[in-house]
Amino acid sequence: MNTVNLKDKFSRFSDYAHPRILGEVNDRHVKAVKLKGEFIWHHHDNEDEMFFVVKGTLRMKFRDREAIINEGEFIVVPRGVEHCPVADEEVHIVLIEPKSTLNTGNITNERTVAQLEHI
Repeated sequence: MNTVNLKDKFSRFSDYAHPRILGEVNDRHVKAVKLKGEFIWHHHDNEDEMFFVVKGTLRMKFRDREAIINEGEFIVVPRGVEHCPVADEEVHIVLIEPKSTLNTGNITNERTVAQLEHI
């Protein structure tokens, strides 16, 4: 039972689209990730995802619309919904999602991070 300082955790890495585990709640991981640029279109067959923006602004593209998530706001993307996160400038995000969730969902490619580091 330790306090987690998000500013400190985000200062420990500089790469993008590579989530790190901050902690665990029940069967969920609490992850930190930095994004810049456009990620990939994907969906998650079995998991919902929560994106909480700690710093910056995230654009979440959906096939039929786009959502803007500002600092201090979050969005939940339900399982099965195709989405593409976009960060025009660097954005810091906390993710809360099942431990089984891959960052690229139904797509496996060079951007997939299968083994997550705890920080």
